[in-house]
Amino acid sequence: MASLSQLVDNVVVTTFELDQPTIHVGRSPGNDIRIDEISVSGHHAVIESVANAYLEDTLDYYITDSNSTNGTFVNDIRISGRQRLNSNDIVRIAWNEFRFVDEDESAMEKTAYILD
Repeated sequence: MASLSQLVDNVVVTTFELDQPTIHVGRSPGNDIRIDEISVSGHHAVIESVANAYLEDTLDYYITDSNSTNGTFVNDIRISGRQRLNSNDIVRIAWNEFRFVDEDESAMEKTAYILD
């Protein structure tokens, strides 16, 4: 199972399990992951889990920015569309830093995308 761990000074303070096909991230109360911080938009980003096209019983995770004010970043690069997440990627929601961890990700999965 994959998770998103919030980091403060590179220390995990909160971990969110990504246990639904679609996870909404933002400041508004209706979000699955709620970040009560002024730099985060009400509906900031969406994380989706999708069946891998090459490997059975494998999920891929994607993050999409929801036209937020302060942006969504993966490994310090601002994303503008849908971005695939790899285990240990650093995700920044406005000024809040997270580490994406996918315990089920394998080297074979990464190879499938290189060959694509």
